Parts: sequence; C-alpha cells; structure tokens
Amino acid sequence: MSGSLERRYRRVLGLLPGWYRKQWEEDMVAAFLDSWLTGDPEADAYITKAAGPSPAEVASVTALAVRLYLGGAGAPGRHFAWGQAVRNSVLAVMLVRAVGGLDAFVGAVRAHNFGTWLPVLEKAQATKAHVVQAADSSPAVAGHLVNTPAVLPGGIWPTIFYTDAVGCAWIVVFLALVLGSYRAARVIAVLAITPALVQLLSAQLTGNPAPQLVHWAFWILFDVVPVVAMIAFHRDAPPAEGRCWLLAVPASYVLVAVPLLALLETGNSAWLPDFSGLCCILVTLACLAHTPRAWSRQAPGSGVWSLTLTLLAAVAGLYRVITLSEYLHNPHRIAVSLAELLIMLAAAALVAPDAVRTETNTPAPPRYPRAMAA
Repeated sequence: MSGSLERRYRRVLGLLPGWYRKQWEEDMVAAFLDSWLTGDPEADAYITKAAGPSPAEVASVTALAVRLYLGGAGAPGRHFAWGQAVRNSVLAVMLVRAVGGLDAFVGAVRAHNFGTWLPVLEKAQATKAHVVQAADSSPAVAGHLVNTPAVLPGGIWPTIFYTDAVGCAWIVVFLALVLGSYRAARVIAVLAITPALVQLLSAQLTGNPAPQLVHWAFWILFDVVPVVAMIAFHRDAPPAEGRCWLLAVPASYVLVAVPLLALLETGNSAWLPDFSGLCCILVTLACLAHTPRAWSRQAPGSGVWSLTLTLLAAVAGLYRVITLSEYLHNPHRIAVSLAELLIMLAAAALVAPDAVRTETNTPAPPRYPRAMAA
C-alpha cells in the first residue's frame, strides 16, 4: 500500500551518497513512512497518493547530503578531503576580502584630517581615479583588493560605505569563520553582498553607467559562490587552525597590500596588477610553495591543500578569462593577462596530480552516521 509513497522517499534519498544510503536508507525510509501511515487502510490509501516528502523533509535530506558530500569528522576520506578543500578555499577568499577591508580602513584613516575629512577623502579618491585612468585600466584595476571603481556611480558616500563598512564586514565574516561562529558568518556575509547587488541592479536599470561583465563576474565568483560554499562549515566540520589563519591577515597585508600601496605612492602604477592578475599571482606563489609537499606524498594534509589550490586556480583562471574582455583594445594588457594565466596554470599543474590522488582515495565509510535527517 505504501509503494508509491516509498518510491517518492527513495527518490529524495537518492541525493545522499551511495555509502550512506547502503547503510541507512532502509531505516530512514521506515522512519519516514511511520511518520505518515496511521494503520487505517482508507486513510493510508489516501496518504499514499496525496502525501509525500514535505518541503521540510526534502530540505532536511538536502542539507544532510551537502554535509556528507562536504564531509567532516567521520566522513570517508574522499568526502572529507572535498569538504576541507571547500572550507579552505572559502577561508582563502575571505582572507583576501578581509585584507581588502583592512586596506580600505587604513586608506580611510590616512585620508582622515580633523575637520576636513570628507574633502580630503574626495581628493584621495579623485587622485586614485586619475591614476587608474592614466594607466588605461578598467574598474577591475581601480580597487586592487576591494575591486570597486575609484568612485562608485552614486558618488562619494556610496564609495565610503562600500569600501569601509562592507570591507569591515568581510573582516568580521573571516573572524567568525575562524572562531567557529558559522551562523553569524553566513548572516553577515549575506548582508555584505547585498549592497553590491543593489548597486549593480541600480546601475543596470538606470544605465548610468551600465555595469560591465567583470562587475557581475566578480560579484558571483567572489561574493555569491563563497557565501553559498559556507554551507561546508557545518557542525561536523573540524575547526580551522585559528592561529595560522589569524596571523595570515597581518602577514598578507604586509606582503600584498603594502607593496601595492608603495607602487601607487611612488608613481609606478604601470606595475600594478589588476585584481584578477593579483589573484593569479597569489595562487601561483601558493602552488609553487606547496609543490615540494605535494611531490613528497608523505606530508600530512598535502593532498587537501593541493585540492584547495586547484579549486582556487579554477576560480582565478575563470575570472582572468572573463576580465580579458576589458582589454580588447589594449594588446599589451592582453599579453600580460595571458602570461599571468598560463604561469598560474603551469604552477597549478604541479600540484594537480596530488589533488587527483586525494580525490580518488576513498577509504571505508564510518561505522555510524555523524548526522541523520530530522
């Protein structure tokens, strides 16, 4: 009598990994059916036809499937490796955004001049815009770490809000992820990406100026995708190495933001990479630094980081290709961009075999589930 209802539940449970279904599918189906069937033949006949997985049950199974595929403690090696790689990738992107927020905050402090703060800030933004235009760059070049135009379409106040308030929000998101406050990090991250969406839609509807493809690509790849990927930070996920990640913020600022600022202040803006170029350079250096561990095959955790760097290289490479459309009339920048892309791909190829070995390594599943559908 429960055949059709059972088929619908088994179809939903098909979202779960095979090793998990093999162990727990029958128990889960029985539990779901018991929650519906009453024992009355007429009522059960109607329930079998009309009832089915409720939206809450489908959402519960979907969330469980995501937690299992992006595994935490107790998950098979393959799913645990993917989970760690996604979590590390999100932390790396949030680190870049946090350093960008710190860079924006320091810039605002430098522009602060008691009583004349706003005029000085306007002058600083105007100077920055002049340097960018002189370098024949696109909006992707204007904000090296924040990736916004020198002055947003709405004027100075939207620029201040985006670069300072939103930039500081990314710092909070990064700290929340490192410290284990995953729910707070997701909420703040959603709030942080909203102003950019409003700005893009407003400019798209008014057409003054219309947002370019690179702006939408940045919002999707570096705002939406990391926020969605934060689902990998679930209750079974192991905590991040807090001390290392926290020390990475000042270290990254000193090693990345300070040299960029020095080039800008000394008038050598022609040497400044755009944001996508900077991402390619950083991923390249990370791959080269990790290559000895990847080739040793004995360093603990090297495979996870190889998979992490492969994911970051894919994102950086995709964004590099998209931003090429900004330089169609600048052969020199196209050549530089392609060189950055090819060098990064060559560096990523050094760690890719280790990532493949990690992805295909699937030990036996755990003896008991770490999470069950509600």
